[in-house]
Formats: sequence, C-alpha cells, structure tokens
Amino acid sequence: MSRETKPSSSVLFRFIKAAVRLFYHRMEVVNAHRLPPEPCIIVGNHTQMNGPIACELYSPRFRYTWCAGEMMHLREVPAYAYRDFWSQKPRSVRWLFRIASYLIAPLAVCVFNGANTIPVYHDNRLLNTFRLTLRRLQEGADIVIFPEHDVPYNHILCDFQDKFVDVARLYYRKTGKSLSFVPLYLAPALKKMVYGEPVVFDPAAPIESERARICRACMEQITAMAESLPLHTVVPYRNIPRRLYPTNLPR
Repeated sequence: MSRETKPSSSVLFRFIKAAVRLFYHRMEVVNAHRLPPEPCIIVGNHTQMNGPIACELYSPRFRYTWCAGEMMHLREVPAYAYRDFWSQKPRSVRWLFRIASYLIAPLAVCVFNGANTIPVYHDNRLLNTFRLTLRRLQEGADIVIFPEHDVPYNHILCDFQDKFVDVARLYYRKTGKSLSFVPLYLAPALKKMVYGEPVVFDPAAPIESERARICRACMEQITAMAESLPLHTVVPYRNIPRRLYPTNLPR
C-alpha cells in the first residue's frame, strides 16, 4: 500500500489533495521526537476541519485518521454534515446550510473514502472500527483520533469521549504490548502542530479508570501546550462565529 494514498484513490481525490496542499498553510511540526518507536494513538483537538486536514498533509509518520462513518456514505452525509457542522448557525441562514449539506455530499464521499481514514460508527458497526484499527496498528501505522464532543471542558477543549481508549486493551490482548497515547495540540493561527508526552496504557488497571486517566492526561497536556505558546486565537470544536473564538490565555 502506498505511504501517501490508497491504491484505489481516485484521480479527483488526488487533485483535491494537491489543491488543498497548495492553498492550505503549511504546519510546523513541533516535538515529533516525542512519538514512540512503536505505533501509537495520537489524540488531538479537532479545530473543526483543520485537524483532519493538517494530519492528512503534515503528519510526520504514516497514519490513519478516525472519521465519522456517515461522511463516507452519500445518503448519510447531508443529515450528519448539517447537524455536526452548521446546526448552530443563526436561524436566518440555516436554510442555506441545509442546501450546502446536500451539495457537499459527493465531494465528502470522495475525500473521506480517498484519504487514509477509518470509519467510526456508534452502533454495532463499532466492532468493525476497532478491528480495522487493530489491523492498522499491527501494520505499523499510527492512528489519529479527535475525541471531542459538544460538552465544554475549558477554553481550549470540549470534553473527550472516552471509548477510544478501549483499543489499547484489545491491542494488549492481541500483541502483549502497552499502547501509547500521544497528545497533539493544533494551533492553526500559529501554523503549528505540537506533540506532547506519551501516556502509556496500563493493562493491569480497570478499563474505566484507564479511560478517565488517559483522557484527563491528554486534555491537561493539550491545554498546557496551548497556554505555553504565544497569544493566539484557538479554533474551537464548535462551529461558532469567529468573533466568539477564544484565545489560548483566558481573559
């Protein structure tokens, strides 16, 4: 398999990726030496579409990114895209974004199926997500996950959904190795992606406590990395008006 794109990637996808690379600002990768020698799970702040774009273009190692499975199926894109991207827009313009959710569907299917992605579902298909994730890790690829959901945590992040940590338990059972989770802070305003210190899964601890510990450690590191950087605007998880975007240093 190619280290850049899948063999089945369409000409259209390759053109889109080249165009995005041309126009999207180049990101400086900071502290890539913190990535462990073994494959790992990279846990980042979503920054709306910036996170997936930056990791697809500028990750220092080969990786697959978890993405919403609905964005890979033409019939499911409009409802998901409107709900997740635009439902918080002002009422007066929501009709426009409903139309947009249908217009972007063919493009979304092309991009999300062409990129190095792993579809994530919240029904019984989640087992397929975990199986494919384990396979990619065993092949030597990193996995990138943006686990925020619409529950506030602080001025940098929304709270993390925690079930992704279960991959580490399955990986340990399969390989006998403890998987590392590496925090990633994306700062589009500074054109930086900053890696934190690995958080290593403890197979001897109850999975509930490991979910809480690993999510808390990653969120705390991401927050600390953000606050250590020069003053800048944070791109939040929620698609809110730009004038409401927070800064990395609380006012």
